[in-house]
Amino acid sequence: MRIDLHTHSTASDGTDSPADLVRKAAAAGLDVVALTDHDTTRGHAEAIAALPEGLTLVTGAELSCRVDGVSMHMLAYLFDPEEPALLAERELVRDDRVPRAKGMVAKLRELGVPVTWEQVARIAGDGSVGRPHVATALVELGVVPTVGDAFTRDWLADGGRAFVEKHETDPFEAIRLIKGAGGVAVFAHPGASKRGRTVPESAIAEMAAAGLDGIEVDHMDHDAGTRARLRGLAGELGLLVTGSSDYHGSRKTCALGEYTTDPEVYGEITRRAFGAFPVPGAGGA
Repeated sequence: MRIDLHTHSTASDGTDSPADLVRKAAAAGLDVVALTDHDTTRGHAEAIAALPEGLTLVTGAELSCRVDGVSMHMLAYLFDPEEPALLAERELVRDDRVPRAKGMVAKLRELGVPVTWEQVARIAGDGSVGRPHVATALVELGVVPTVGDAFTRDWLADGGRAFVEKHETDPFEAIRLIKGAGGVAVFAHPGASKRGRTVPESAIAEMAAAGLDGIEVDHMDHDAGTRARLRGLAGELGLLVTGSSDYHGSRKTCALGEYTTDPEVYGEITRRAFGAFPVPGAGGA
């Protein structure tokens, strides 16, 4: 089985619609794909309706968190999307995205970049607006050559000249909420140092004690040394090890299935979850 447990659609900052994403996942030879848009489950219904036969969908979301001043992401799998406490927290995070993006636009204009809110809103479309949409605007304007080049201290990286903070959930609260909604919590790309400061291993150990299920080890932002270190840490803490593409369509260079999760780990995730269940494809439209 080929299992990719971290992808994004136009419901957040990917460039493929949920329907196109699952079709491409099947064409890429995946057996299981998780749709984990930022702080939203809005793309799930469309993905399910289009799910090709032979492909299983894991519903999820990637939650924006912050601990000790460090931004991080928590992957939540197979939770009840209507559970009130987690739903309220996702809405709180999402509602802060528009003023945050407008704040980044204002800072960029102060720096002499002729970006407009209308341009960023057009790029975001119906998705949850975020830094990748602002970064895409910078690419369109010729300020930077790629989206990744916008995530530096010169521009949009944490603490950068145009960075604006947003509401982010405490990860220990996120774990509690995910578990309360019947889901499974996995720390996304914990060693992605090129994105900025990373969470120390001591904090990951505390999260493990608080109920964290796993860490995403095999990821494009982790070099071989980082993957080996994280795999060892997971073994010490009794955490599941996942791998995934973090696919964003044309907004990033990674391909669907570039990294995958072991079938035994996937099986354990499905055993632990009780808020929702994987959806087998029935040959969608």
